[in-house]
Amino acid sequence: MHNSKLFRIATVPSSLNILLKGQLAYLQKYFDITAISGAGNSLEELKKREKVKIQAITMHRKISPLYDIISLVKLYLYFKYEKPLIVHSITPKAGLLSMIAAKMAGVPIRIHTFTGLIFPTKTGLLQRLLIAMDKLLCTCATNIIPEGNGVKNDLESYGITKKPLKIIANGNVNGIDLEYFHPQMMDPDQKQLLRQSLVISATDFVFTFVGRLVGDKGINELVKAFDKLNLSGVKLLLVGPFEPKMDPLLSDTLKIMETNPNIISVGYQKDVRPYYAISDALVFPSYREGFPNVVMQAGAMEIPAIVTNINGCNEIIQEGVNGTIIPPKNIEALKIAMQRFVSDEVYLLSLKKNARTMISSRFEQTLVWESLLKEYKELIHNIEKA
Repeated sequence: MHNSKLFRIATVPSSLNILLKGQLAYLQKYFDITAISGAGNSLEELKKREKVKIQAITMHRKISPLYDIISLVKLYLYFKYEKPLIVHSITPKAGLLSMIAAKMAGVPIRIHTFTGLIFPTKTGLLQRLLIAMDKLLCTCATNIIPEGNGVKNDLESYGITKKPLKIIANGNVNGIDLEYFHPQMMDPDQKQLLRQSLVISATDFVFTFVGRLVGDKGINELVKAFDKLNLSGVKLLLVGPFEPKMDPLLSDTLKIMETNPNIISVGYQKDVRPYYAISDALVFPSYREGFPNVVMQAGAMEIPAIVTNINGCNEIIQEGVNGTIIPPKNIEALKIAMQRFVSDEVYLLSLKKNARTMISSRFEQTLVWESLLKEYKELIHNIEKA
């Protein structure tokens, strides 16, 4: 088939830039790739690094009917003109709009990857609306890829689609670059300097959270559990931005963060590896995920994790092997798990020993890329045969 145009699309450019790092450059050897998202520096950065074409089309993350119709028309006209062979979306809004537009424009292969679902944690009218939107998305797509078994189970149990759901490799959208996330990436002197700059002593036990500092990530519970822990020589390192507009933290959480000297917040960091390198454990008490990269990154850096029993987290962490799994929204369970990590050295060491191999054996990056390429080739073959 002479047409080898593959469009990869996300709502905001940072999703493509961060989630698909390296993948587009790999696929560019086989396809003529265009990355589509809203405009921004991340899109330009992606173009330079991955050596692919880009197209900026604004899409709003929130439900906004007028803007959504404008975005839909722009996508439709662009697809109609360019005639891609494959349109493959990630993220909810880009998925909905691009799958409708691609179907209207007669794009033969229309794929959406569900990296996480919003509706299971919502209720009432909003939940019904989100379910209706995901059903419409699936109706318009030819192929649905859930990022892991948890996402797959939710799509099935809520009756979102009757189409076959195929997980690529062992789940996760991009796998993990094991050379980049490597425990030896920082020498002891660099670690010491970073610790000193954050006023963390060489003997302190460091719990780290990486991600957006929002309610949905369990930050309210984490801060309260840590505050109750009240152990000397234990620090909580928060790496990530606040989102006061989208999902603000509770005022008493913010108060504890300001007054507890053992809680250190460093904001958004482009390179999170140095912070993993000085950590003893990851704490990730999120309410919902698709397949969290943070938990895989920490594992690759030989760091055991405390995670909640939710999609993705419970597929990466095996209880008592490379971490521990606790119920979401549970301050007491979180506190007990953290206490054990600090006090039981033998237990922590055995988790640490397994952390990296549990990631490398299942989520190595090229394994994911090759599996996706194979999937594309099969879908193209089926079209040509038909």
